[in-house]
Amino acid sequence: MSDSSPLPPVRLHSEAELAREALAAPLVSRAARLARWAGPDTRVGAGGELVQEQLPEAARALGLLVGEGAGETGVEDALAYAGEAWRVAVDAGLVEVVDEEAGTVTVGEDLALLTSGSPHEVLAVWLGALETVLADASVPDLDDLLDGVDEGADVDFSQLDWDPGAEADFLDAALANLYLLTVSEGGPADSPVPLPAVAASMVVPGDMGRPTNDVLEQVSDLMMRLDDQFRLLEPIGLVAYQPVDEALMADTDDPAEGALTGDDTDVSRYGMVRLTPLGLYGVRARLLEAGFAAPAVGELADKGADALLDGTASFPATAARAETEQWLTRREPLAAARELLAAARGADAGAPLRRLLCQQALSLVGAEAEPALREVLDDAELGGLARVWLSERGAADVPAPSEAMVFWLTIDTVAAQLAAEGNSAELIGLVEGLAQQHGGFFEAVWRVDHPATPDVLEAMGRLHPDKRVAKEARKAAFKARSQQGG
Repeated sequence: MSDSSPLPPVRLHSEAELAREALAAPLVSRAARLARWAGPDTRVGAGGELVQEQLPEAARALGLLVGEGAGETGVEDALAYAGEAWRVAVDAGLVEVVDEEAGTVTVGEDLALLTSGSPHEVLAVWLGALETVLADASVPDLDDLLDGVDEGADVDFSQLDWDPGAEADFLDAALANLYLLTVSEGGPADSPVPLPAVAASMVVPGDMGRPTNDVLEQVSDLMMRLDDQFRLLEPIGLVAYQPVDEALMADTDDPAEGALTGDDTDVSRYGMVRLTPLGLYGVRARLLEAGFAAPAVGELADKGADALLDGTASFPATAARAETEQWLTRREPLAAARELLAAARGADAGAPLRRLLCQQALSLVGAEAEPALREVLDDAELGGLARVWLSERGAADVPAPSEAMVFWLTIDTVAAQLAAEGNSAELIGLVEGLAQQHGGFFEAVWRVDHPATPDVLEAMGRLHPDKRVAKEARKAAFKARSQQGG
């Protein structure tokens, strides 16, 4: 994934909704309870961790231990959960170490933000907690790392097969891929993604057919890593996760094979993961911090029409419409139409697509905008789309376009489609239709005074399936380029 090309835009819940989700996340709730539980007798070690002898008391404060026995979890797990919640409380600023030497603590300033802070401040605390959880999830099982170390020998961590930076990068990449799978047009949206699909996105080339045994083995290994990590990320509210079926692991040495080859129809057994609305917010925040262009629907609502048309040029159709609808709700229809039309003018390479997006935006505006469209009927660049808009609404006294305007609008439309879709099936159909409907089309169209005329005719020559027609288009493109001095 390149950090220079924009990701598809994401639709985020409001900050108020996300803040409520953050406060309801089990790990945040536990961390806040421990911050309120801590007192003058609470002691921490050199790294801010709760001393071992106080972990049972902390677990009881969380309801994980009842007396000397465990609640819903085992004693060992209860102590581990308490230790994790305490680390989050310290790292997120809910608890502050007062004296490192004495190991004393006090309530952190950020604890009050969870009850009286703004939604944005609550989310900032949650993002701090998320960093701790991601760091913990990037640490592999030490028992596995130490399998090859002689019992009783000193451990040299530099010699172990563990690169902390690489582990963190792997998890970031997996979350970024899950984000991309979620926000892409036609993506799963609120539906979970099979764990093998996330693992495969890390190693399987997009043009690979049936995966090789080596690839299946890699995907299986990654599934197991991700299974451990997603289990740790669920309590912070980042993901909703259904773990890999343990019975499946006992049945086969290669759990990815059935999922990727279609040999097992119940793909949910291989694990299912979904970024929650809060998770989408959190991963996007990290992507932005890493330098990625990760737009969100609604960001352009307060900007000018030029920013709207340029910004939505790379959006999928549904996201572009949603963004445009938000932009329009903040403006009077007539003023919005005039602003859109002004922004659509131009002879630069991006102008045809701007005009197409302008036309699509104006389709969402009511009859109140009619005066703005009539004002540009004689405009060489906008007169054609104005006539289309007025005719579609049954307006009276719409002057017929000249032949020159029809051909200019045709070139402009094809240029916009090329910029928006490339060589799509719809564009190929449009090219075929144009050549069929107009006798002598190429002889007339090469003379059109539009900057994109040569490029459009070359594209028609490339796309048209009839060799004779394609040759006519290429000849016309040569004439047009010569006329424009190219």
